[in-house]
Amino acid sequence: MVINGKANGEFHSSYLYDPELLHGLEWNSAQNKVTPFITNEQPGEDYFLVRPLQIDDYEKGFLQLLSQLTTVGDITQAEYEAQFRKMQKAGCYFVTVIEDIRHSKIIGAATLVTEMKFIHKCGMRARLEDVVVNNTYRGKQLGKLIVLTVTLLAKKIGCYKMSLDCKDPLIPFYKTLGYTLEPGNANTMMLRYESKL
Repeated sequence: MVINGKANGEFHSSYLYDPELLHGLEWNSAQNKVTPFITNEQPGEDYFLVRPLQIDDYEKGFLQLLSQLTTVGDITQAEYEAQFRKMQKAGCYFVTVIEDIRHSKIIGAATLVTEMKFIHKCGMRARLEDVVVNNTYRGKQLGKLIVLTVTLLAKKIGCYKMSLDCKDPLIPFYKTLGYTLEPGNANTMMLRYESKL
């Protein structure tokens, strides 16, 4: 059972959420979406590591990576660490990163945010946010890898659907990963877990 980002007990507090949650994701349901086939546990290169955000990722360029996506602002390490602890305590944030361990550098990231509901039998829905891959690492399927990892993670922790908002040029990319446009919302895409990925 998953409670506040913890599965079967405590985990090291340097992680935003329990890294054990990333083990045993149902990649068989996504095999046809990545060629050659890669997973979070076998990311294609020995020096790529897919894991939860850690508190020391400030020093590994996490915020610089996010600045390739949008405006981040001038955030001190103390501000980063305070926000990290708030997100960790809330238990509904699953920021997942790809690290190039050769250089101790964060090169990809995506955020899964969960929301508790009364509908769907007191279910939980998910949102996909802040997907980014370092410009110099494009072409290695890391975008697909990070999106599919958090998509499968949302399913594993019991979400009934995942939604995201994206710009027009990214709609075909998300369609290849099983997402569909939500009727009446031009740039909102959805994946429901009742159906297969």
